[in-house]
Amino acid sequence: MITSEQFAHLFPRAQDPHGWVDAMNNVFPTYNIDTPQRIAAFLAQCGHESGGWTTFEENLNYSAQGLNGIFKKYFPTLESAQPYARKPEMIANKVYGGRMGNGPESSGDGYKFRGRGPIQLTGKSNYTQFSQDIGRPDVLTNPDIVATELAFESALWFFNKNGLFAIAAKGVSDAVIGQITRRVNGGTHGLDDRIKKTKQFAAWG
Repeated sequence: MITSEQFAHLFPRAQDPHGWVDAMNNVFPTYNIDTPQRIAAFLAQCGHESGGWTTFEENLNYSAQGLNGIFKKYFPTLESAQPYARKPEMIANKVYGGRMGNGPESSGDGYKFRGRGPIQLTGKSNYTQFSQDIGRPDVLTNPDIVATELAFESALWFFNKNGLFAIAAKGVSDAVIGQITRRVNGGTHGLDDRIKKTKQFAAWG
């Protein structure tokens, strides 16, 4: 399994490494997360998504320049981005509206179901399925609990639902890590960091 020392070495800014490791070592056997490859994939992907296991709610406080650079599809010009700059709720509703099970921008679903938890669970469809699978209807009425009480469970659920542990069992090649990254991120953002941390922990195991 994983030790607190290993976790703290990989993620030195994480708070309460002992608490995270205790939770992992208690729950991992339930999901058959019993190999260095599977543990490494989970740690590295969640670690990157959460800024080193430090941030469990998506930060959408972008400048106009940031919006134009990161979300060019939705903000093709600086002028179009300016009204949304530094307005996280408006940004989330614009970027996430009308997809992932969310209603249109005007519904507010984009912000309500923004990324939370170590894996940044996002979108009404994911929140709804997670809520049903764990028998917690309050996930939909109080989605903030995905960033707190249910943070760890939401990440495990996402990995399991999307078959990521099965992919991780194939090894720690760049291709395998890239495949997992695309399912988590929708692209390959931060791939080098994910590869480095996955391989580092797998080697320890």
